[in-house]
Amino acid sequence: MSIKDWPEGERPREKLLALGAEVLSDAELLAIFLRVGVQGRSAVDLARDLLLEFGGLRQLLEAERERFCAARGMGDAKYVQLQATLELSRRHLASQLARGEALTSPTLVRAYLSSQLRHLGHEEFAALFLDTQHRVIRYESLFRGTLDSASVYPREVARRALELGAGALILAHNHPSGVAEPSDADRRITDRLCEALGLFEIRVLDHFVVGDGEVVSFAERGWL
Repeated sequence: MSIKDWPEGERPREKLLALGAEVLSDAELLAIFLRVGVQGRSAVDLARDLLLEFGGLRQLLEAERERFCAARGMGDAKYVQLQATLELSRRHLASQLARGEALTSPTLVRAYLSSQLRHLGHEEFAALFLDTQHRVIRYESLFRGTLDSASVYPREVARRALELGAGALILAHNHPSGVAEPSDADRRITDRLCEALGLFEIRVLDHFVVGDGEVVSFAERGWL
């Protein structure tokens, strides 16, 4: 049965307009992106098939181009459309952390850092540089590591903070394994960074560890 033949309240587009996007399932949201199904399968059926094939929404959205395009109902046009959509989402979050604006939403910061780091297949260490009023100066990726480690040099972080005139930092890095729980090494390097930056009266406000669907805050754990 075509989606056009479904009751109006069950059609993904009409459901979104009536109730909002947040009430839709992953399959329903993906069906709106797909727009049409394939022979014998509605867009929602195809969406469910894809989520099952890839193992979930995140795995589908972050799939390599070759695998994505090889899936039924996909192709280069859908891949390009998806990449543009994901980049729009990242830029939208970035625009909400515009230079010169004070940070007022920890949830927004968490979402932004997750959008920058969660999809990476390697470990990356980054910082959100802030002025003394906690207004955003800029976000920068500072160090890139292997799948299980990254070399972080406190002297280089301090040097960059001074160059930008930062008065505070929010640190972040990802765990490609998907497990956001901070390691002992994460805690040690955070202590070293706090000590090095403290020499220049630059505060570390938080350190976020980004995993698959979870972001752990050092400040919330009472470690800063």
